[in-house]
Amino acid sequence: MSKPHPRRDKRQPPSTPRKPGSRGSQPLLGRDLLSLSALDRTQVVKLFATTKAVKSDIAKERRTLDGKTVILLFEKPSLRTRITFEVGVNNLGGTAIYMDHSSSRLGERESVHDYGKNLERWVQCIVARVFSQGVLDELASAANIPVINALSDLFHPCQALADFFTLSEHMRGLKGVKLAYIGDGNNVCNSLMHGAGLLGVNMTVVTPAGFEPRKEIVAEARSLAKSSGATITLSNDPSAVARHHAVYTDVWVSMGQGAGQADEAAKRRKVFMPYQVNTNLMSIAGPDAKFMHCLPAHRGLEVTDAVLDSPQSLAYDQAENRMHAQNALLLHILTKRPS
Repeated sequence: MSKPHPRRDKRQPPSTPRKPGSRGSQPLLGRDLLSLSALDRTQVVKLFATTKAVKSDIAKERRTLDGKTVILLFEKPSLRTRITFEVGVNNLGGTAIYMDHSSSRLGERESVHDYGKNLERWVQCIVARVFSQGVLDELASAANIPVINALSDLFHPCQALADFFTLSEHMRGLKGVKLAYIGDGNNVCNSLMHGAGLLGVNMTVVTPAGFEPRKEIVAEARSLAKSSGATITLSNDPSAVARHHAVYTDVWVSMGQGAGQADEAAKRRKVFMPYQVNTNLMSIAGPDAKFMHCLPAHRGLEVTDAVLDSPQSLAYDQAENRMHAQNALLLHILTKRPS
């Protein structure tokens, strides 16, 4: 009879924000990442330092994940997330296994709990791209190995890490940076608010009335911002993007949101059209304002070609930095790093 699998100490449950003033800068070794609200500023700064290092020269990390296997559980289709994790793990010397769950959701064939208890015996990390944050929370609770949120209905922390790293590259740091997010108050918006609160970035969220981010997540972000001095402001007026260093948008209908609901998608397009990022809106932001998008983009809807393809656009830098930021995250979660 085999010995029971040892329980790994994951410390703070990652989907639960820490109380302001109680932030430690604990190592990320063995931790989950379900939401940026579980991190502190020092941890993110260390991740960014590693991101910069591996982006500049990955040579010394080529064998760091040797013997480690990362499984990718994807309920949603993906280009950037899948490729950046697969290539990243391989470049660090590990093995990435992709499991397509688009036709059979997690929890349908067997319980999410049992799924996690099996995986913990074979692999060293779970990367999950799912429809429901609840599935991720359940998986992380069951599995004694780290679980990374590669997108859920509530959060997209890996995207936000790459985004703020990209901003820091182009702004030579984040001090005094003002970010405007315009569009739907969705999962990307939620993680950007968390990141802004952690890193001291003043953020304005501009949405149509009724499409604001969830109140409890805004409250989390503002709680995080108390320590950094950042402000998180909500508005329904597109002109609120004025005097911001960057303007960020995302699709108006998220994956699965409009499936089989053409009327809902058409309704959203009508409501959101005044919030389209075009050359006029970018001129309101300012002549030097950068444009950001997590991709895929629906050209002619939330953004015009003239903006997405302009020199102001950071969209493809963001896409590239997904891999570098995720590499840093994997290195900190799966290996002991120098203090």
